[in-house]
Amino acid sequence: MRNLLAATMLVAVTSTISQANAVTVLETLASQCGKAFEGKVVRDTENSAAWAEARIVMHVRDCGAEQIKIPLHVGDNRSRVWVLTRLDSDKVQLKHDHRHEDGHSDDVTMYGGIADAADAPILSFPVDQESITMFEANGLSASVRNTWHMRTTGDVFQYQLTRPSGRDFIVEFDLTKPVPAPPAAWDMQGH
Repeated sequence: MRNLLAATMLVAVTSTISQANAVTVLETLASQCGKAFEGKVVRDTENSAAWAEARIVMHVRDCGAEQIKIPLHVGDNRSRVWVLTRLDSDKVQLKHDHRHEDGHSDDVTMYGGIADAADAPILSFPVDQESITMFEANGLSASVRNTWHMRTTGDVFQYQLTRPSGRDFIVEFDLTKPVPAPPAAWDMQGH
C-alpha cells in the first residue's frame, strides 16, 4: 500500500512539474509576434495537391493580451487568418477568418471551436454549434465533426485538422527559422 501511495505521489509531482515547464501554445505564439515562418504539410490523408505544392507561410501578426491573429498564406491565397482568443475560465477560442481578395468575408468564415486549458502545450478545438450550423447551411456536412489542434513541441508549431472519418491533416512550422513577412492578408484589404 505504501508503495502504491508513493508511486501515485511521484506521478502527481512529475505531472505538475511537466505542466509547470510546458511552454503553452499561446505563450509560444506571443513570443513570435511579428515573425513569419514557412510550413510544410507533414500529413494529409486526402493528399491535397493545392497544399502539397504551395509555399505555406504563417505570420504571427497581431498579438494582444486576449487575442492573437495569424494569417496563413497558401501560395498566393491570402484568405485565411487564425484568430485565437483567450476566454474566461481558462479556455481558448479558435476561429478561422476567411476573406475574399477584396476583403469581404467568405460565406464560410469564423468557424472553429473552444479548447479547455489555455495553459496547455496542445490545444484541441472541437467544432462549435455555430460552425456546425454554418457548415450545414453551406453543404459542408463532412466538416460538422471537425476538431482542430494546435501544439508546440520545442521549436515546432503544428496545426492539425482531424475528423472521425479518418481525415488527418497536419502543417508544421519550424520556429527557429523565421522568413520575411508575407504581403498583407486579405482581411486587411480596404482597411
